[in-house]
Amino acid sequence: MPESNHITIRSDNRDIVLNISTVLYVLMKKNYAEIHTFSGKRYTTRMTLAELEKDMGDSFLKVSRGCLVSVMAIHDITNVIELTNGESLFYSVRNRNEVVSQLQEKRKLMISRFSEGNIPAEEEAYHAHYRGFDDLPIAFADIEMVFNDERRAVDWIFCYGNQALALLEKVPLEKLVGRAFSSLFPNMDDKWLRAYEQAALYGATLEVIDYSPEIDTYLRILCFPTFRGHCGCILSDVSQINYLRTSSDSPEALMHYFGKLLESN
Repeated sequence: MPESNHITIRSDNRDIVLNISTVLYVLMKKNYAEIHTFSGKRYTTRMTLAELEKDMGDSFLKVSRGCLVSVMAIHDITNVIELTNGESLFYSVRNRNEVVSQLQEKRKLMISRFSEGNIPAEEEAYHAHYRGFDDLPIAFADIEMVFNDERRAVDWIFCYGNQALALLEKVPLEKLVGRAFSSLFPNMDDKWLRAYEQAALYGATLEVIDYSPEIDTYLRILCFPTFRGHCGCILSDVSQINYLRTSSDSPEALMHYFGKLLESN
């Protein structure tokens, strides 16, 4: 691992300090490296891929001679590298087994770093930990990610949920907590795994606005890390969200928010 979570590059005749966790992937174009970030920004610098691979550390995977990808950005590897933001990168498919194997090892390493620490041992302990969320009018859940033998997130288990979550999910709370999502919703859409995996594995805080076919509702979900291998989720039915203008600065704040959403797309 690099000693720092940041790297300094020279781009457009100025020094730029980048947080490594914001880098999505790197593409080599002749003698220049094009660094793509999660926010959609691009930086071009005269560095070799080997130099960047050393600086980035083991949270990045070399998928071809000219491409380095953040492990947290990889959703799946098929005939292309599918990224969590919907982008796809080409690579040499004949090397798929090797690339998949390396990805599994890096994910295995990350999962092995999970510390039991103060993770509640049973349902009652979770309830005690989150008791203050019980009566919130906003749906909240703590979920534990489920990984397959390839160290890919394939499901999640509800470790805690409040009554507002049960109402939103249209499932009694006693049937929700302790159950895997796929066992409750056979029509599970794995797109949610992309965000939850980033929060649980890599400590990202993300907002997701998308349609849930499981409950036929458009949702706004804020997900963030809680315990290692877990993430918390605050869920809202988009149709129930009311915007309140509280001052003359409100429209500007709203436009800034929309600008960030558009920037991410």
